[in-house]
Amino acid sequence: MEKRFTGTVVRATGSWYDVLHDGAVVRCRIRGRLRLRGVRSTNPVVVGDEVTCEADAGGDYVICDISPRRNYVIRRASNLSKESHIIAANVDQALLMATLRSPETATEFVDRFLVTCEAYKVPVTILLSKIDLQDPQAVADFHAVYESAGYRVMEVSSATGEGVGAVHELLKGRTTLVSGNSGVGKSTLIRAIDPSLDIRTGEISESHHKGRHTTTFSTMYPLAGKLGAVFATADFAQGGADVAIQSVLGHMLVKGMLVYSGGGAWGLPYIHLGAVALKENFEASKPMFRTFGERVAQKAKELFEPGK
Repeated sequence: MEKRFTGTVVRATGSWYDVLHDGAVVRCRIRGRLRLRGVRSTNPVVVGDEVTCEADAGGDYVICDISPRRNYVIRRASNLSKESHIIAANVDQALLMATLRSPETATEFVDRFLVTCEAYKVPVTILLSKIDLQDPQAVADFHAVYESAGYRVMEVSSATGEGVGAVHELLKGRTTLVSGNSGVGKSTLIRAIDPSLDIRTGEISESHHKGRHTTTFSTMYPLAGKLGAVFATADFAQGGADVAIQSVLGHMLVKGMLVYSGGGAWGLPYIHLGAVALKENFEASKPMFRTFGERVAQKAKELFEPGK
């Protein structure tokens, strides 16, 4: 690891920060004087910040500089000695999750968040969460109020799966801030979109009908892309790639699927559904595996590269 590098803050706990650099996450802290450099918020470094880090004498990495932010979203700080608390920086859009009951999201909370995003030019989509539990007339009234103000309102239920796919499409290729009061289902929705993420979820208090805080710090999650790739091999004439396809599709939904046989007739992988055969001499087959990996990487770029 080089002594000095730049990266993106993907997790902030208050004392330590995880910085993503070249696909690896590096744990860093912030330099004392950085905290005091005219910063008028409770948190000078936030998730989404592009930062420069360097190794100190003890071998730990320290954030020594923050690049200018193109935007950020703030809220009122609980610490009254500061003006604000920055939620996230350099975002492409925000999703505000709200519920009309179980628990109820205050309209003041919704309106304050929308005004903040407008001030910092962050586009907002409102997600009416737990739609399977909401009153239809209240839902219609909510749509009427906020859609007439120019906001897109989507309905979603992590429990039934309604709207989850549409939200996933909205997230693709964008850095998104997901916000909402405790208990509206932020963590549950993210886990419904990408079950591989290890995010704590909680239940609504039966006595107070409010959520319990399970997410206590800010984190940026890279959502899994939807490209499936299978290299199917078999040492007999039947039951190779077709079986692999059925098995993989049983476990994941994919936007793109590449299936190559291990057949060595042409020396390189080729699309093939059906019987495959790969005999001995594994070393000689390594170039075929490498070509397969390169083709999968190229397809991933075609499907998911920003701007395409």
